[in-house]
Amino acid sequence: MSTRAALSDKEVKAKAVSANNELHSLLAEVKALAEEARKEFGHLTPRQLNWKPSADEWSIGQCFDHLIKTNETFYTDLARLIRGEKRKTFWERLPLLSNFWGSMIIKRARPDTVTKSKAPRVFMPSGSEIDGGVIEKFVAHQGELRERLKATEKLDLRRTKVTSPVAKFVTYSLMDAYTILVFHERRHFMQAERVLQAEGFPRS
Repeated sequence: MSTRAALSDKEVKAKAVSANNELHSLLAEVKALAEEARKEFGHLTPRQLNWKPSADEWSIGQCFDHLIKTNETFYTDLARLIRGEKRKTFWERLPLLSNFWGSMIIKRARPDTVTKSKAPRVFMPSGSEIDGGVIEKFVAHQGELRERLKATEKLDLRRTKVTSPVAKFVTYSLMDAYTILVFHERRHFMQAERVLQAEGFPRS
């Protein structure tokens, strides 16, 4: 084997290890968010979960309902990938496009990003009263999400592409998709915390 080929093999293995470590960090964050959600919001009453700071802002319950709905839109693609049945779309075959969208959306989804953006219709939470069991539902959902993400750990997470549920020309790597999901979860968790601390929040 040539030196160049040997180096190439080492680089491939190094990238695989890096991706695996990154995935494990994301899985740990998914678990931590479930535990924190139960601790901070699990004791709230249906009235508290559905309270809004204003008519055009979300309640705590809507934040978590939104996260469940958003994550579940990726489940079909994940199931196809795990079964080896997913075929690349035209847009997923364009690596530069996937890199562009992945980087841009990760930047917008970061928890410390101050720019607000309206959720697409497909991700919108229920407009009616959220069920009082939404926090336990979210905790169970996090366990399911971890299992689905873990089931793809043998895939090349940086080269495997998926499509956004919002637009077919918006694609990103599987690793970027996972990063976006976890950043998005933390962002709305922090939003729920702000509602909890808002003036007028019912304390009993």
